[in-house]
Amino acid sequence: MRGIEYKGLERIEGPVVITKHSQNVGYNEVVAVYDRENKKRLGRVLDLSEKYTAVQIFGNSTGLSAEESRVEFLDKPMELRVGDGLLGRVFSGLGEPIDGYGDIFSSKCYDINGLPINPYARTYPRDFIQTGISSIDGMNTLIRGQKLPIFSGNGLPHNRLAAQIVRQAKILSFDDNGNIIDGESSQFVIVFCAMGIKNDVARFFLDDFEQSGVLSNVVVFLSLADSPSLERLVAPRCALTAAEYLAFEKNKHVLVVMTDMTNYCEALREVSSIMGEVPSRKGYPGYMYSDLASLYERAGKIKNSSGSITQIPVLTMPNDDISHPIPDLSGYITEGQIVLDRELSQRGIYPPVAGLPSLSRLMKDGIGKGMTREDHADVSSQLFAAYAKVKHVRNLVSIIGEEELSQSDRQYLKFGEKLEQIFLTQGERENRDIGRTLELGWKVLAELPREDLLRVREEYIEKYLP
Repeated sequence: MRGIEYKGLERIEGPVVITKHSQNVGYNEVVAVYDRENKKRLGRVLDLSEKYTAVQIFGNSTGLSAEESRVEFLDKPMELRVGDGLLGRVFSGLGEPIDGYGDIFSSKCYDINGLPINPYARTYPRDFIQTGISSIDGMNTLIRGQKLPIFSGNGLPHNRLAAQIVRQAKILSFDDNGNIIDGESSQFVIVFCAMGIKNDVARFFLDDFEQSGVLSNVVVFLSLADSPSLERLVAPRCALTAAEYLAFEKNKHVLVVMTDMTNYCEALREVSSIMGEVPSRKGYPGYMYSDLASLYERAGKIKNSSGSITQIPVLTMPNDDISHPIPDLSGYITEGQIVLDRELSQRGIYPPVAGLPSLSRLMKDGIGKGMTREDHADVSSQLFAAYAKVKHVRNLVSIIGEEELSQSDRQYLKFGEKLEQIFLTQGERENRDIGRTLELGWKVLAELPREDLLRVREEYIEKYLP
């Protein structure tokens, strides 16, 4: 029978409790655990066997005793209440309002684990998103419905970059001639999810949203560093559930920013260790790939809905190691990455987007005439090729010195400096449209010998080269 309380626990292992009762219990089902003082703790079914059920408690197990605790299976998955009052609200990592305005007045509750989308119902991402940041718009273009993570490191300005994207991101409209129609751009609604971040970082984002006037278009889910670590496993699922409601029920363009995915994976490793599972690389569970995919793959567009979900997960690479399991697996699942470079940051370049490791796999489908500008693909390709040559020349300088370089190599060194100082560098409040970005691209390409511009069509050189 459901709704009956069972007394007694088999054992308690940190935030995971084991009970003998496992009949008619479902995976991910919500569980209420009561201590001797009748204090209630919520959890969810983490694992099942023929005789035992493992329950993950959202909090700590202090005060629970194996003999006197009671367990109640609630016969439902964990749900998030959604409705018209969702925007402008702040929730905990468990989806509970923490802004003092009470619950949302709605009878709609969605399973936070999401509903499976038929792959046939998906539509291919194509629409260009203008972030106003040249290093992204020009060379690593973000497309509506894409999942494009930011790979960063401790101390790098990934939070400032994410906040700038939130402020500036918009979808442009074009006329039949491929010209941008002023005033016809579509702004995003934002779902912001914080996992294991400090209070000052959370305050930075909230203050930035408020000062820039976008707070009324933002839904915030906060699971801070002092919150139970296992809450971090639920927070992104609540955030993506809110995004799915806004995108596919309300037909809005939703931009989901999730930071920091490294903290999420650490919580996943913690649970795996408690369960005694065989670890994979660096102690992370072998199913981390599929677990991350269950989050990342909730981005996209579907037929018969004008809404979309675009994801920007932020993760800090341990020891700046891009081959670490977290960025490694994230890179396989997502459609590219924006990599922040510590050397560029130390030289005062903001945003310090690394030119060569960064890429957007969907870029080719969202640029060109009628989407950005006809010369966009050629300019981007030439900038990448020339910057790769700059890296080679700089390595050469470290061996033989600048005095021994040829005139051509000196020109590439000058091009590299100009690319970083003019094209990559811009202020936090500087919002460049795609026309300005491509104009700056041509300005730095002018430093190169004309015969070296092999990736740009002659007609574009004649038309755009200053």
